[in-house]
Amino acid sequence: MAFPKCFVIALLVTTLSFLSTDVGTAARHLLQTAPSNVPALPNFPIPMLPLPPLTTIPSLQQPNFPPLPTLPQPSIPNLPKATLPPLPDISIPRNIPSIPGISMPMPSLSPPPFTIGSTSTP
Repeated sequence: MAFPKCFVIALLVTTLSFLSTDVGTAARHLLQTAPSNVPALPNFPIPMLPLPPLTTIPSLQQPNFPPLPTLPQPSIPNLPKATLPPLPDISIPRNIPSIPGISMPMPSLSPPPFTIGSTSTP
């Protein structure tokens, strides 16, 4: 279970680091400050390999399929348009009566009182 959590954390850190970096400025800085101790690579010629002769691919005979039978199109009857009855007027009461309060004793979360006279031995 620890691997997915570590993966998610690493992904989050990577995402945040990329979001907080101005990539354009960083790339321009890297291009302008080329290291001077790196030797220049020589331009090597690109070797030209002789191309093999092109062979023609024989064409295969196309299969002849019988035509597909046509199915009769079902006729859809015209349905009457459904009309909805008008909605009744709903009046919202302005004064909502309050619910009478019910007094319930609060449960006690403290331990029961300890009496000196009672001891329990297992």
